[in-house]
Amino acid sequence: MSMNYAKFVTRFNRGLLYVFMIVLVGFTAMPIIYMVSTAFKPLDELFLYPPRFFVQKPTLRSFYDLLTATDSSIVPFSRYIFNSVFVSGSIVVASLIVCSLGAYVLSKFRPPGAGFIFAVILSALMFSPQVTQIPTYMIVSSLGLVNTYWALILPKIAVAFNIFLMKQFFDQIPDALIEAAHIDGASEWTIFWRVIMAVSKPAWSTLIIFSFIGNWNDYFSALVFTTSETMKTLPLAIQTLAGGPGVVARSGALAAGTFLITLPPILIFLLFQKMVMNTMVHSGIKS
Repeated sequence: MSMNYAKFVTRFNRGLLYVFMIVLVGFTAMPIIYMVSTAFKPLDELFLYPPRFFVQKPTLRSFYDLLTATDSSIVPFSRYIFNSVFVSGSIVVASLIVCSLGAYVLSKFRPPGAGFIFAVILSALMFSPQVTQIPTYMIVSSLGLVNTYWALILPKIAVAFNIFLMKQFFDQIPDALIEAAHIDGASEWTIFWRVIMAVSKPAWSTLIIFSFIGNWNDYFSALVFTTSETMKTLPLAIQTLAGGPGVVARSGALAAGTFLITLPPILIFLLFQKMVMNTMVHSGIKS
């Protein structure tokens, strides 16, 4: 009897925990659900008071208004999407390669001054990115890269957090694995690409998510380093659309633009979320 009671209490507590977690997840997802619902609302539902949470008559009118609002300029809306995809994708690929190589050297080769270099990387984490915008702009301007894709990509490649993330994961990889690959006759490049990166999939998957989300949502860099309409990224274009006269009339277009900005990061996270969870698990393992 006591055993059955204990099982009942355990299952009841577990059920309460599940209910609590479901309510918490639902509460957290409410802004996203409302954003999606708003993007498909017709104009008459956008200005209802009190506002409705869910759309009653879904329509694509807001997306058409978004294209109409941006087509009034000399640049088509597809150009903003291309700029964001190209810049974010280039940064993710370049940062993954550069930061992984740098972290691998610091972790496994340990060159002279590696401790000092890693300390500098850690100290860079304490500064806000806005603090370095002025010297970064001066360097980019002196190189003649203002209003180019290079100005948006190059400053974001070697990121202190990405190097720190990869190094901490590489430190957990046993040196015996590398020595075994050396005995089998593998070159350093082969070991890095075929062995180290293979077992570090959770770490670089996390890097991809953080890097893509951070750069996809970044409108400040495009605002600082670009001067022409053709170089604007999607977040900056939406920010421009949100200002000036006629903002109320463009409410539906802004909702549609917000939906388009938010959708890719959500898809990227859903694609790599299992890898991220593995990274969090491994981060607590002591080598």
